[in-house]
Amino acid sequence: MKYKAVMIGGSAGSFQVVTKILASLPKGFPLPVLLCLHRLKHVRSGFVEALSIKSNLIVKEPNDKETIKAGNIYLAPANYHMYIELGNKFSLSTEDVVNHSRPSIDLSFITAAYTYRDKLIGIILSGANKDGAYGLKKVKDAGGIAIVQDPKECQVVTMTTASLKLTSVDHIFKTDEIIKFLVSIK
Repeated sequence: MKYKAVMIGGSAGSFQVVTKILASLPKGFPLPVLLCLHRLKHVRSGFVEALSIKSNLIVKEPNDKETIKAGNIYLAPANYHMYIELGNKFSLSTEDVVNHSRPSIDLSFITAAYTYRDKLIGIILSGANKDGAYGLKKVKDAGGIAIVQDPKECQVVTMTTASLKLTSVDHIFKTDEIIKFLVSIK
């Protein structure tokens, strides 16, 4: 297997895209999918359930030090930074907000890039701030694949255009192309 994980970051306007992607991933999808999505910090329930409705895979918020397993979808818990550690485990933190956000997409992407190096697929979706742009650059710098949702399709383009300014990405994909790419992974 060429890749070890898929990490997706998104904010405003990304929920429908993420839901469509998750609904299209088949049972037995060979990689873990790590989601770092900006959300309201005081709303602690309902988000996982909403993402689970159409997914063929298990969607869950990881616990601190939980082992990352293929075929699961992990959503960064509200108001926690989600780090990816060597040894294929999560680490959760309540350290200061980064880019006005906790969870910070940059922090999740940076730690995943360090852990998975050239075996990581990083995807940045619609969003209203620049969080994730630097993290996607670190994915690319480590040899991973950098994908950005086509800004023409985004509800809010700040996150995707910031990523495109900072990184020479591998692909600018519409949602259906992201799905086609992911389901082609063997």
